[in-house]
Amino acid sequence: MIIPSIDLMEGRAVQLVGGREKVLDAGEPHALAERFGRVGEIAVIDLDAAMGRGSNTDIIRELVRIAPCRVGGGIRSVASAIEWLDAGASKVILGTMAVPEVLEKLPRGRVIVALDALQGEVVVEGWRKKTGARLNERMQSLRGLADNFLVTFVEHEGRMQGTALQSAAEIVRLAKKARVTFAGGITTCEEIASLDGLDSDAQVGMALYTGRLGLADAFAAAMRSDRPDGLWPTVVCDERGSALGLAFSDLQSLSRALELGRGVYHSRSRGLWIKGDTSGATQQLLRVKADCDRDCLLFEVRQNDPGFCHLATRTCWGPDRGLGALSRRLARRVLAAPPGSYTARLLSDPALLEEKLGEEAGELAEAGSPEEVTWEAADLMYFTLVAMARAGVSLAAVEAELDRRALRVSRRYVAVEKNRGPQPGAKCAALGEET
Repeated sequence: MIIPSIDLMEGRAVQLVGGREKVLDAGEPHALAERFGRVGEIAVIDLDAAMGRGSNTDIIRELVRIAPCRVGGGIRSVASAIEWLDAGASKVILGTMAVPEVLEKLPRGRVIVALDALQGEVVVEGWRKKTGARLNERMQSLRGLADNFLVTFVEHEGRMQGTALQSAAEIVRLAKKARVTFAGGITTCEEIASLDGLDSDAQVGMALYTGRLGLADAFAAAMRSDRPDGLWPTVVCDERGSALGLAFSDLQSLSRALELGRGVYHSRSRGLWIKGDTSGATQQLLRVKADCDRDCLLFEVRQNDPGFCHLATRTCWGPDRGLGALSRRLARRVLAAPPGSYTARLLSDPALLEEKLGEEAGELAEAGSPEEVTWEAADLMYFTLVAMARAGVSLAAVEAELDRRALRVSRRYVAVEKNRGPQPGAKCAALGEET
């Protein structure tokens, strides 16, 4: 699939040709991150840091909270790599520092080894310094130390004249089980589909910025359908992963959805269907994903009331339920709680809510049997959700924070011996997790 790229220089999103000449200033990067993030991971490269003339650290810290980001550029130590992983980067991209003594100290699945090649020779320091090492030799020496490679064909970068497809199959073979992302000159849907057919990804920049390649076209390049009408079944979920219903998409509806940031589908009876335009039950599109067979889509949306179903229920399988339902009900009661209700009292009396949170936490800590724990946990969750509703915090936001914390790496090295990297199967002292 595609990995849209945001290259940063002096706080702006830019595009360079051959790593040297700035030919395009795409402006402020936050809106780009929101748009590109709708199709999955994006690559954020700090060109200033890579070239040793400053950094865009503060901006990148904001971008990793907007979209899942692979962060690269100027990461030259284990400490700085871990700092970015702790900050929420899905992966870090290492170039010059992609050496065994560094890679052995980082979680293999969260590291991308960047190999920038000019006519087959690896170059570093913003593509300005030749190393004398051949690409295939460097890959073989680092194989097994990271689960991801990023191979950039520098002579093609930014020129929109096609990439080195003829070399891709051999590079994927050399990578063995590691996944390869290719960059440099990728301009057409056919190239993206060809790379996807090799089980590799395409990192795209210039073609997206200039409009030579549409975001929907690039994302859908590898999609297929076995339906006579060519539609893609589309599973619609909320931000917590709960299924709301089933719809269908085509390239037109997907393009419109990515453009508007809304739930837009293909209705088999009405054609283009923008969810909520008549009912008011609109959707904010958060993410689109393709399944493993590339014949089905998943739309992750933020669903507004009354819900997705035409029967005015949240899902096509019935009404709202569970913690999500309670959280949304309490959020509505912040605006209009029934006078005299217990929830209204809690919302209007911070001292009472504080007292109940402490009381219920203590009772849960003292609970013994499964039945008691269930009862007290339910009480504590209710009061916690009231506190969240009072502050305007959704359950999805708390879950997203927990997901960000799960990306932290530092705490997982507690049980690792001093001056050693995490070994396969090593356990975290605090979490009992494998590193």
